[in-house]
Amino acid sequence: MTTTPEQIDMWRKSRSENQRLEFKEAKTQYDNHKLYEYCIALANEGGGLLLLGIANKPPRPVVGTQAFNDPVAMTEKLFQAVGFRVDIEEVEHSDGRVLVFHIPSRPRGTAYHLDGKYLMRSGEALVPMSEDQLRKIFAEGEPDWLEEHSKTGLDAQQVIELLDAQTFFELLKLPYPTDRTGVIDRLVGERLIDESNGMYSIRRLCALLLAKHLDDFPDIARKAARVVVYVGTSKLDTRLDQTGTKGYAVGFQGLVRFIMNQLPQNEVIEDALRKEVKLVPEVVIRELVANALIHQDMRITGSSVMVEIYGNRIEISNPGEPIVPVERFIDGYQSRNERLADLMRRMGICEEKSSGIDRVVQAAELYQLPAPDFRVSHRRTMAILFGPKPLDDMDREDRVRACYQHCALKWVMSERMTNQSLRERFHLPEAKSAIISQIISATIEAGKIKPDEKVGGSRKYARYLPFWA
Repeated sequence: MTTTPEQIDMWRKSRSENQRLEFKEAKTQYDNHKLYEYCIALANEGGGLLLLGIANKPPRPVVGTQAFNDPVAMTEKLFQAVGFRVDIEEVEHSDGRVLVFHIPSRPRGTAYHLDGKYLMRSGEALVPMSEDQLRKIFAEGEPDWLEEHSKTGLDAQQVIELLDAQTFFELLKLPYPTDRTGVIDRLVGERLIDESNGMYSIRRLCALLLAKHLDDFPDIARKAARVVVYVGTSKLDTRLDQTGTKGYAVGFQGLVRFIMNQLPQNEVIEDALRKEVKLVPEVVIRELVANALIHQDMRITGSSVMVEIYGNRIEISNPGEPIVPVERFIDGYQSRNERLADLMRRMGICEEKSSGIDRVVQAAELYQLPAPDFRVSHRRTMAILFGPKPLDDMDREDRVRACYQHCALKWVMSERMTNQSLRERFHLPEAKSAIISQIISATIEAGKIKPDEKVGGSRKYARYLPFWA
């Protein structure tokens, strides 16, 4: 293990601090306890490198550090504090001394803690790991819940009677086999059912996607999506409460149609004609419902995907806290149920990786809707869609959220947000540039976006980036 100054310079050129790298200036000293916390956090995230003596803001100049002049003694202190070995390396860079802490990954199924605190990083801060993340770590090595059997000891005819194989083949755009054996062989080949001594077992994943009646599978029946329609804008008066009966894949089109039929209508004037339109477009419902089904935490019992419809908004939620922070939904992707997601993509139910939320935000802009609000509550992830609302009726939070999402969307499209692009998002004339400048300033103040330093100081030509870019 020998780190060269050239390697240091390569790390400094990274586009951003990531799961593997953390830079700290620490010119004269660095707090021991803070060091222990960062070692715990990096180990919990899969291991990485902590470098002292380098500024953490681009271009990350080497400033040198006088901290920990006896690395051998510090290595022993670290081991006593965190319970695992962290190697410390001194590198004499031409611009100053750099300390490199080589932090190993946590063992599989184990999370490290310091004084009872399980830590991870969030931007530049250290935060406690969520209950959801800890549960996922502790479950590592256990059988995948979705891959376990829901029903066993079945003959081929019973399998066909329980599953909507016809729709399965239609969704995959495959010709339906001429005999039962062809259907069974395909299901076995897709690892949806298993065969042993001429009898078959249906995996939970298969039942969840293809069941004709979810009630036929008691261990997954509570995973059915539920649609609740309220009168007005509160939960005081329920008009309808309906729970799905079919598997996610074979019942998806019907679920989306049912939701669209329950949405309030809005009257708009287009080409001098009045017409009725739904509160939000179907593409947004499709993407967010599919997203909720795919990313739910299957191990949380007694809880399901919920679609709650109010007079002015729709709330779509799923069990489990997200793996990706809500601020990174537009550019980040990490699926909790990867094989479920892959099958639903192949069947045309959801988008390619990480593009679904992009389409939701893009559609909100196209249809001039307020920006969707993504939230995390206790053991649930929620997306809130609002009906049309003019800019004058939006509060500061609405405007900042729309500005940030527009900026992030431009970034993932390899473009940059400007005053003009945000004006176009809100359909405002050039005379309203001052209002847009106020929204941009408020979003910068909220720490959600930042000016592009590659552009000069002219506000007229300023471009903006998400805070994490």
